[in-house]
Amino acid sequence: MSSRSTSGLESVKVVRDFVHADYDSTVSAEPPFSHLDAAGRASMVDVSDKPVTRRVAEASCRVVMSAETVGRLGKLPKGDAVAVARLAGIQGAKRTAELVPLAHPLALDQVEVEVEPLGAGDGPGVAVRSRVVTVGRTGAEMEALVACATAALALYDMVKAVERGAVVTDLRLEAKSGGRSGEWRRDETVAGGSGGSGGRDVEADAGSGTLPDRSGSGR
Repeated sequence: MSSRSTSGLESVKVVRDFVHADYDSTVSAEPPFSHLDAAGRASMVDVSDKPVTRRVAEASCRVVMSAETVGRLGKLPKGDAVAVARLAGIQGAKRTAELVPLAHPLALDQVEVEVEPLGAGDGPGVAVRSRVVTVGRTGAEMEALVACATAALALYDMVKAVERGAVVTDLRLEAKSGGRSGEWRRDETVAGGSGGSGGRDVEADAGSGTLPDRSGSGR
């Protein structure tokens, strides 16, 4: 066996040992990774014993582009970029289980996607925000994230003819409610809170018909 082949095998062994050691150190930690079984293999979580509750998830991301391009979003060569991005985000949320291997297919009751210019202190570009509502045994966090990601990618597709250097960034979960773990909010976590109750009510927001303005929170 050549020295190159031997070196390659040794590298594979080092990586394998590192992965196994890293897994061994995490399986005993709290909380465990829910998508790993006792042997450390990826698996779909059994949610059949979880309560059926109303679940709301909010996410956001940004698409950084020049102020000139932002001003042209409604009259680009391909058409109205904002309208296309919103519809793409809604469609993406509905297809999440086909894109994320271990995500459960969910019957979504509502998907909202908004695309708005960033605040004055956040630089040129747009904020993409989503809210997904479902009644079921598992949360809609992935659906909210995929909605933002898909909307942002559709937006990039619309603007690349005039600005190929646009950047999709800061994709993140903003809030969730429902289920055993209750309510969690990024703004409260960043501020040092526990992420429990208090602050804006995710459920109340879900029925208001408008997404909360988070274009400048934590940026």
